[in-house]
Amino acid sequence: MAFPYRNREKAWYDTAQICLNGHIINTCAETSPEHNKSFCDKCGAETIINCLKCGGKILGQLHPVGELTFVPSMRRAPNFCSSCGSLYPWTERRLKAARDLANEISEISEDERKLLTQSLDELVKDTPDTQTAAIRFKKIVSKAGKEAANAFRQILIEIASEAAKKVIWGQ
Repeated sequence: MAFPYRNREKAWYDTAQICLNGHIINTCAETSPEHNKSFCDKCGAETIINCLKCGGKILGQLHPVGELTFVPSMRRAPNFCSSCGSLYPWTERRLKAARDLANEISEISEDERKLLTQSLDELVKDTPDTQTAAIRFKKIVSKAGKEAANAFRQILIEIASEAAKKVIWGQ
């Protein structure tokens, strides 16, 4: 039986299946649908293959032209829809959790809390403002103590941009 996707003339992206909390279920939902699941086996959340706002497919594994080309697998779920630019549900959920945590910290002033919550949106992007937001975030969170800093790390590590991670956690 011929594999239907191998004879394409240019590289293409498969569709990814991801749960609403951001766990990657299947990076090849089109070519390997037998691995699709209705619900996540890590958290029980429903899974999706399309943006909930525009219906665009979630980009999964890149399929290059030719059989010998190696392309690494997806390591983490994307933050934004490539069709409409909206945040995916897992990014929204983690940002909400980080905002909720910021509101629980008594060691920072109200002005610092506002700056901290404003900075969170920039940490998931890769823009010129990311560096400034990351420095501001690190400075304010250091006043909150290790417990809060560790909690923020657990919430944000999957959605923070690589630039933000380098500034905040030295990764």
